[in-house]
Amino acid sequence: MEIEATTRKWGNSIVVVIPSNIVNKQNIRENEKVTFKIEKKKGVKVKDVFGLLKEWKRPTEEIIKEARKGWD
Repeated sequence: MEIEATTRKWGNSIVVVIPSNIVNKQNIRENEKVTFKIEKKKGVKVKDVFGLLKEWKRPTEEIIKEARKGWD
């Protein structure tokens, strides 16, 4: 199961609160040991999405003409 959570400061530590619907679904109880994977959320960078539409071969002019249909 994968969830997204926000960290919070608690004393000198950082905590992650598990939403109650996940706690109930997974039957997690207080003082149980759980294992989870930590990955820092990354923002989308242009270099990550550049070239994703390689298969889209329609010329820009064609797209503009289609968008302008009915404007006259």
